[in-house]
Amino acid sequence: MSGDTDLFEIMRTMRAMRRLKPDPVPDELIRKILEAGIYAPNGSNAQSWRFLVVKDPEIKKAVQVHYKRAYDEIVSPRYAGAAPPPGSTEEKYTRQHTAVGYLTDHFHEAPVWIVPCIDHGDSTPNRHSGASIYPAAQNMLLAARALGLGYTLTTRHLLFEKESEAALRLPPGVHSYAILPIGYPMGRFGPVGRGSLSDFVYEDSWGQPAPWV
Repeated sequence: MSGDTDLFEIMRTMRAMRRLKPDPVPDELIRKILEAGIYAPNGSNAQSWRFLVVKDPEIKKAVQVHYKRAYDEIVSPRYAGAAPPPGSTEEKYTRQHTAVGYLTDHFHEAPVWIVPCIDHGDSTPNRHSGASIYPAAQNMLLAARALGLGYTLTTRHLLFEKESEAALRLPPGVHSYAILPIGYPMGRFGPVGRGSLSDFVYEDSWGQPAPWV
């Protein structure tokens, strides 16, 4: 366990851990992560979220087929043609691409997946549906970081949504919004690579810099 308790330090060092050990993660820690998830805000406090915990290797292998296809056909070419984002460099961006490739090949080996879902019933998911599930996902990532566990929030399987959700054996009306592979990290936590606030913050008018950042 990492022992970190300062929230701002936890957020500052929430580097995505795409290389995870296959060692089992105790159910007690997964339970703590899930409890953090249901502390999150959600629309009308309807608590329509559901969390599928996947440990079955065969289910993970079936999803990984579509995850890798999305990497080969869409994600990897996008990396190859993109410039580094704010706060990064060519070297760092290349390392990130390499780590994403590693995650792709070993996705199914992460000991635990948490799949945040919403049971939409007969209704159609819309633009604001994620507001009732992504805060829960972020809470779970914060909890995993505090417990010294590695994680990544990935939505790539949604590029082949029907196939992936069939592999996850989700019933009609239930849709996944991410997959969180959880495990003990091979690397170390450290500062996230981000640009400065001035790259992203405007005041009153779009494009107008906020002088106080």
